[in-house]
Amino acid sequence: MPDPDEGDDTTLEQLDSEDTLTDPRVDKLDEGWSPPERPRGLETWGITPEEEHTGEPLDGRLRRKEPDVDPYAETGDGIGDTSDTDGEPYDREVGDDRAGRLTYADYGADDFFDADVGRQNSDEVFATDVGIDGAAASAEEAAVHVVPDERV
Repeated sequence: MPDPDEGDDTTLEQLDSEDTLTDPRVDKLDEGWSPPERPRGLETWGITPEEEHTGEPLDGRLRRKEPDVDPYAETGDGIGDTSDTDGEPYDREVGDDRAGRLTYADYGADDFFDADVGRQNSDEVFATDVGIDGAAASAEEAAVHVVPDERV
């Protein structure tokens, strides 16, 4: 049987002051937040008793009023609007009609194709739109649109 006078081998340590619950002002998160005390609305109408008694003129109230937001107004922030064409998917250089599969066009190939080299002699590339093939075009093919000549 152990001798009660000998004591334990473990020593008890004193907690740090920030770990104790004796001082509630230590933890900043437990304090909360109090707004600064300053007068509210110094620049607004109706603060003084005279202003409250006389009332605010209608033109002053209308000047302060913000207009209601029209959800159907075209503000130029939607996708596809052309108010600012930078980064828009539709602009004057892109047609509205989607092109189908493009295949090599052999018309005029004699004028632009060099058989000895096996490549075209011109900077122009000719292709024919053969229509949408089963509506399973790749992303690259779906990105190609027809631009009419008057829009180019």
